[in-house]
Amino acid sequence: MSVRQRQEIQAVPRAVGVIMAVDLPIPLAADLKPIPGIKLGFAKAGVRKPDRKDVLVMTLAPGATVAGVFTTNRFCAAPVQVCKAHLDGVQACALNTPGDDGIRALLINTGNANAGTGQTGLADANATCDALAALLGCEAAQILPFSTGVILEPLPVSRITAGLPAALANQKEDNWLAAAETIMTTDTQPKAASRTVIIDGETITLTGISKGAGMIRPNMATMLGYLATDAGVAQLVLEQMVKQAADASFNCITIDGDTSTNDSFMLIATGAARLSITEVTSPQYKILAEAVISLSQELAQMIVRDGEGATKFITITVQEGASVEECRKIAYSIGHSPLVKTAFFASDPNLGRILAAIGYAGVDDLDVSKIDLYLDDVWVAKEGGRNPNYQEADGQRVMRQNAITVLVRLGRGEHDATIWTCDLSHDYVTINADYRS
Repeated sequence: MSVRQRQEIQAVPRAVGVIMAVDLPIPLAADLKPIPGIKLGFAKAGVRKPDRKDVLVMTLAPGATVAGVFTTNRFCAAPVQVCKAHLDGVQACALNTPGDDGIRALLINTGNANAGTGQTGLADANATCDALAALLGCEAAQILPFSTGVILEPLPVSRITAGLPAALANQKEDNWLAAAETIMTTDTQPKAASRTVIIDGETITLTGISKGAGMIRPNMATMLGYLATDAGVAQLVLEQMVKQAADASFNCITIDGDTSTNDSFMLIATGAARLSITEVTSPQYKILAEAVISLSQELAQMIVRDGEGATKFITITVQEGASVEECRKIAYSIGHSPLVKTAFFASDPNLGRILAAIGYAGVDDLDVSKIDLYLDDVWVAKEGGRNPNYQEADGQRVMRQNAITVLVRLGRGEHDATIWTCDLSHDYVTINADYRS
């Protein structure tokens, strides 16, 4: 797929029928459930390219709670810094009883990351908050700004603020698909999904969107994710839930091993439903958290399936480890290896590359004589060496699939971890070589 094709998809994101991500259907607007208490509107502000959706506004009804997790990159973007400050202010003022002083809107732009922009970038991020707050009649500290796109370029504040009236004018509760399209960058298609769950006889709705295709690595990736529910969740409880969900989803994906500057995953609870969760230890919390995690994992896996140039979706599970940490360390070592990823792209069962990645993962006391390796149902390596019954034809059969599972058993404990990744193709190089053109 050429860069020109990618750019055309960005301009008309729904026209992607012939260029699909790996086994990922395009979401339908009718399948995305509105969340009472949230309205979404977009504008074509020309942030970087003309005639494409690139500014999104999500307004929240009073009483909504918001929590988030962000990139660990020390060069975190200006909007990330402003978001953290505004959320800290909400927590200090509202704690468990949020009201009109809570977050009232999220403002997202694509095309420009406002990262590596110093004090000017901070001033620009705050200026966009000021402009939207003036239109909504609230405080700038009640606005959360987000940006994604090219790093080290000044934010075109005037274009963004000029687009705000249009974004507010077309706000609707059922604008989730348009919202998913608006936050795309090199994505080939929008990413969105919904869930419902019954808690104490009340139907609770969850809807979420995400974006991301490259510069993806755990500890947040170059992605934006927004998940909303109509349940009522206290501020401190929501903060626990979003961390739990991120650790089980967006922090378990990798495409190219690069941690971005702008990554953000936000969880919003509007309180429009007749359910209020105020304790992490409550049964209601457990049910809602499971639904949030399930939806977050689906959104995270969509990012991997739409990885830049991806042709394979790969699940890597490491079992029988001494700790979850070492299982993840080994899984990421496999998932980040260019040699492993290019072998998957070529459907070449050069599976010794996986053993090498296990060996250099940094688990110093690893006994390789206990390790078993499977490719789907094919037992490749047994007790640290080639399984005598392994046939390369069986390995190649699995490698030709669109979806592949790598299973490693360490034989040293009871812990396990799973991550999701993709292959590395010629198109990944082409897309990133020409990203700014």
